[in-house]
Amino acid sequence: MERELALEFARVTESAALAAACWVGKGNKEATDEAAVMAMRVMFDTVSVDGIVVIGEGEMDEAPMLYIGERVGTGVAPQVDIAVDPVEGTNNVAGGRDGAIAVLAVAPRGTLLHAPDMYMNKIAVGHECKGRVFLDAPVKENLRQVAKALGKLVSQVTVVILDRPRHRQIIEEVRQAGARIKLIADGDVSPAVAAGYSDSGADIVMGIGGAPEGVITAAALKCLGGDFQARLWPEDENEIKRCTEMGIQDINKIFTIDELVQSDDVIFIATG
Repeated sequence: MERELALEFARVTESAALAAACWVGKGNKEATDEAAVMAMRVMFDTVSVDGIVVIGEGEMDEAPMLYIGERVGTGVAPQVDIAVDPVEGTNNVAGGRDGAIAVLAVAPRGTLLHAPDMYMNKIAVGHECKGRVFLDAPVKENLRQVAKALGKLVSQVTVVILDRPRHRQIIEEVRQAGARIKLIADGDVSPAVAAGYSDSGADIVMGIGGAPEGVITAAALKCLGGDFQARLWPEDENEIKRCTEMGIQDINKIFTIDELVQSDDVIFIATG
């Protein structure tokens, strides 16, 4: 896609970030999200694309704007899929903390996985570790491979994990392996993007987070030459049914980065 189009999309995330910034530290994550959504929606109307939101704020009956299936842009070519999170880290904004971003990914029509709004087990690394880590491999082996690829000792590898009770086991396994852990409160897109840069202090991101954010992360790492694998993590029968309705028949399938984002013509944009 053209560079000019990327700049147009950059204005979309910038407008959302500016709108959300007015709510920093005010303890209202709903108002934060609403402000960002409204600003982003207005700016989308100026972008010269025929876009469909494949990952957004929810279904049409759940979200007034930027819902899944909504058409955005001026309606002219190119035809694109859009994955968007107006504020990734609303709790951070509400609490006056760093780390929130307005983010979107764009790819040709039909090339982004339509991920249901549920959890996803993920593993993300930068380009040096591409092809070396696997979602079902033992934690110790993945860390050994990352250390080898980066020319480090396992004790020098930093693993980023969301600080959640569901991650007790993986945290214990990482510590038994001897690696470092950086626990984060919210938002796993930014750390995964950071893993795409060798000097970021984040070597690998592991654990369970949002599936929509997983597709956005995959788009970012595809741009950076990194690697990403994921498996959906439905919590009940309704979520399993939701997977089926969205065309995902095998809920145990491990999605590779090329299955989540089926094109190399990808735009990823984030504004803090």
